[in-house]
Amino acid sequence: MRRGLRFVPVALLLAVLLELAVFVAVGRAVGFGAAVLLVFAASLLGLVLLRREGMRAWRGFRTAARAGQPPGPQVTDGLVGLAGALLLAAPGLVSGLVGLSLMVPPVRRLARSGVQRAAERRVSSMVAGDLFGPRTVRVRQGAPQPPPRPEPEQPVVVDGGRAIEGEIVEPGRN
Repeated sequence: MRRGLRFVPVALLLAVLLELAVFVAVGRAVGFGAAVLLVFAASLLGLVLLRREGMRAWRGFRTAARAGQPPGPQVTDGLVGLAGALLLAAPGLVSGLVGLSLMVPPVRRLARSGVQRAAERRVSSMVAGDLFGPRTVRVRQGAPQPPPRPEPEQPVVVDGGRAIEGEIVEPGRN
C-alpha cells in the first residue's frame, strides 16, 4: 500500500497540468470568458449535487440499517455519488467531466462494483458478508489432490543416541 502512495504527488501534478492544458484549449476554442463560466457552472452544479448525494447516501444507509439488511451496497453507491459530486465541485474541466460521468447510472454501477470488490479484498470475509450480504463464490473444478502420505515414525532416541527396543505396557494390564 505504501509503495503506491509515493506516486500520489506526481499524479496530482500531472492532473493539474492536464486541467490547465484542457482549460487553455477550451479557452482558445470558445473564449476565455465562456471557459471560466463553464468551470464556474460545473463547480456550482457539483456543490448542489454534493448536498443531494450526501443526503441520499445517509438515507440509504439508515433505511438498510433499519430493515436489517447489509448497508454495503448503499454505502458504496453513496461513496461513488459523493466522489462524483466532489470531482464536479472541484474547479476544472477534466475533473468535472469525470465527476459528471460518475453520475450517469451505467458508469455509476460499474464504479460501485469496483469499489465493492476493492472493499471486499481489504476486509475479512466475515466483515464483507456483514457489509454486502451473501456473496457469490466461484468454484473451479481442478485435478484431484493425492491424499497426504503419513510420515514414518522416528524411533525414540535415549541414552546417548541408542534406540531402545521394547514394548509399552500400560499399568494395570498384565
